[in-house]
Amino acid sequence: MSKSNILIIEDEPSIADNIKLALERESYAVTWVGTIEAADEAMESNTYNLIVLDIGLPDGSGFDFCQNIRTKSDVPVIILTARNSEIDKIVGLEIGADDYMTKPFSPRELVARVRAILRRTVRVIPTQTYSTVQNQAGVDISVDEEAFRIDINQSQLPLSPHEFRIFICLLKSPGRVYSRSQLLDKAWDEPHAAMERTVDAHIKSLRAKIKKACEKDLIRTHRGFGYSFSES
Repeated sequence: MSKSNILIIEDEPSIADNIKLALERESYAVTWVGTIEAADEAMESNTYNLIVLDIGLPDGSGFDFCQNIRTKSDVPVIILTARNSEIDKIVGLEIGADDYMTKPFSPRELVARVRAILRRTVRVIPTQTYSTVQNQAGVDISVDEEAFRIDINQSQLPLSPHEFRIFICLLKSPGRVYSRSQLLDKAWDEPHAAMERTVDAHIKSLRAKIKKACEKDLIRTHRGFGYSFSES
């Protein structure tokens, strides 16, 4: 197994120790910090393949920190929370988290989720580079699947792995309506482990990034059915 670098941001030493030990047993390189300030310093000096992030930190909100990460990086984030309400989970996904776990949790399950996320973020997609011009909308969309890159009007979209796969799926079949379950199957390695509302959260984030790049809404919502890519 390649030695992926993982950053744990958790202020409870006993929890952090259990996570660190479980991950190191799987040959991951693990760094543990207990505050947002220390996490910022760690990320300035090192590159990480995944972040395990506690929401309740002594010097700030993990939600805010995750949102800040998403402005500059698509590194996968697993949120840890002591709160079990659905709204907290949805908020976490909407601001860019890739997964969440509610305390108390099994370190073995966390390791399994880490492994699954890293597997799909480094998975090789068959090489295909192409450019599509949406004349009616006046938007140029350029896709490089090998580089995991999508540009709109010569500006690269800062997409998470899930957002990238969802957008690729929609782009390849303009006008076709995909249900939430179909998008889960297309964009997630373990679709049974995610909720259909997770797709809504990622679509919302993807749609916002597209609008920022071209001031147009290229994803159409079909209420009761799903989503499609709009050609106009």
